[in-house]
Amino acid sequence: MIPRLLLRSFIACGRRPLCARNPIIQPSHGRGTQPWRSQQRLFVSKTEADAKIEELQELYATAKDEFEIASEETERKTLFAADDRAAAQEELQKLKAAFEEAVEHSEPGVGAEIQARVGQRIRELDRAVEAMEEKALED
Repeated sequence: MIPRLLLRSFIACGRRPLCARNPIIQPSHGRGTQPWRSQQRLFVSKTEADAKIEELQELYATAKDEFEIASEETERKTLFAADDRAAAQEELQKLKAAFEEAVEHSEPGVGAEIQARVGQRIRELDRAVEAMEEKALED
C-alpha cells in the first residue's frame, strides 16, 4: 500500500517522487528504512552523570544560599550569626557527602565527569565557609 502523501506527490509532480523535488526529504538507503519518510533527528537522553550533577547542583545552590546568609549575619555580628554558620556548615556537609557518594558509587567515567564538572565549585565553597569560620573566631 502506498502512503497517501507519496501517492499525491507522484500525481502532482508528474510521477516523480516527493524526494526528487524537495531537497529536505532525501531517500535513505539504510536497511529497513522507508525511502519516502523524512530523516528523523535523534535526541540524546539525560545521562546518569547529568542526573547526578543536577542533584548536586540543587544541593550546591542550597549550601551557597546558606553560606551567603551566614556570611551577611557574621559581617553584621548579629545574634543569629552562629546558628546561620552552623546551618551553612550542615548544608555543605550534605553536599560533600552526596558528592563523594556520587563519585564513588558510579562507573569510573561517570565519576570522573562528575568530579570535573562539580568538584571545583564544592572546593571553593568549602574554602569560603572555612574562611568565614576563621573570621568569626577572630571577632
